Amino acid sequence: MAHLELKGLTRRYGDLTAVDNLDLSVQQGEFISLLGPSGCGKTTTLQMIAGFVEPTSGSVILNGKNLARVPPNKRGLGIVFQNYALFPHMTAGENISFGLEMQGVKNAERTQRVKEALNLVGLAHLQDRYPSQMSGGQQQRVALARALVIKPSVLLLDEPLSNLDAKLREEMQLELRSIQRTVGTTTILVTHDQSEALGMSDRIVVMNKGCVEQVAEPFSAYEGPASSFVGGFLGKANMFTTALETDAGETRIRIGEASIPFSGQPSPSGKVIVRPEKIVFSEPSACALPGRIKTRVFQGNHWLCQVSTSVGEVSVIRQNDGQPIPAEGDSVNMRWNASDMYPIESGREAS
Repeated sequence: MAHLELKGLTRRYGDLTAVDNLDLSVQQGEFISLLGPSGCGKTTTLQMIAGFVEPTSGSVILNGKNLARVPPNKRGLGIVFQNYALFPHMTAGENISFGLEMQGVKNAERTQRVKEALNLVGLAHLQDRYPSQMSGGQQQRVALARALVIKPSVLLLDEPLSNLDAKLREEMQLELRSIQRTVGTTTILVTHDQSEALGMSDRIVVMNKGCVEQVAEPFSAYEGPASSFVGGFLGKANMFTTALETDAGETRIRIGEASIPFSGQPSPSGKVIVRPEKIVFSEPSACALPGRIKTRVFQGNHWLCQVSTSVGEVSVIRQNDGQPIPAEGDSVNMRWNASDMYPIESGREAS
């Protein structure tokens, strides 16, 4: 039996359906990310799990118990909000201790558990500091410790890293995932940051317009997107309309001037995705798509090029190996393997 189950979870606001018949099973200790653009329903889903929003229909079941009539403070969930929601008049230790006090935990045990929580997030030396005396990253750790110290059945994270700068956000992604693995708490993260979800999660739930587009492990979702929306939302993607042709008994896929030998199942929609990092510059050939470099941007470890072609602009990512690459205005030819073309369904358009 799943640790947490969402069954037909739906929330409507008048004529607007924020979340539409969502089903999801989460196993004990899993790290799940609800990922999607603003307005896709991910935060509403988290709020229904927490009990802050009542479902229009459907169930939230935790360890076999329906939480429909259980108030938020009785659900045993830990929550870290986007703005951390620390009490400004309390020290780090007092903030962490607050939830234990509400649970009636005795003073000696409370002191010990606060100490353990501070050690877990590496802030034992800041126990007596107030939030205003701490950096954003330190406040985030305190908020996480406060959520974990009550030993929650599920940890809910509502975009907890969005207020941090890019470098600190990357560091905290690694630290948060490490802490989650250490304590083994079932965790659900809400985020619109694709790299955050891909890097931290056991599985991602890609949402769009209140519906689930795909539930999969990060690598599987990136390499095999279930829809054009998923393919375009999870990183950069080139979407091509294809045509099948036969040459001397060999099946080929035509994309513009390129005719590529192909032995797999054709896309039902006639559309495929090719990731920019799968494309290489090559010599002219029947399998290559010609074009001209429109722009190129150096991004440290790689180059991002936009290439104008007869089928529209094509993105190409080339790793920086120290060698020169074509300049803006240069004519190029692009090739990729047939196995790097992922057939997709049309799916819903983005919100």
